[in-house]
Amino acid sequence: MKTAIILRIEGIMALVLSVYFYFFILQFSWIVFVIFLLAPDLSMIGYLKNNKVGSVWYNLFHTYSIPMLIIICSVLMNSHILLMISLIWVAHIGMDRMFGYGLKYPTKFQDTHLNRI
Repeated sequence: MKTAIILRIEGIMALVLSVYFYFFILQFSWIVFVIFLLAPDLSMIGYLKNNKVGSVWYNLFHTYSIPMLIIICSVLMNSHILLMISLIWVAHIGMDRMFGYGLKYPTKFQDTHLNRI
């Protein structure tokens, strides 16, 4: 299998699992989900400075590391708010990967680790 296909499947799985836990297991608010689903894309504001800054900010908010760490902390602290935020964040990243949007290279916004968009 090509790497891009595997990463898209990974994205679908992350999206499906985070939505499943968010709505069906934890029964969190769908309104909050809809409002904040695209919030990580605010990181694109870094592109107003230049491509390098933009790619760093975009990649920081589009990797699974931070939201997964927040999930662990939210469970340890029993914080539903942090858990909501992190599940929405994972859903967003999964959705992006599913559609073929990958981490950005500092050359151009269209250059990603999955393909050129």
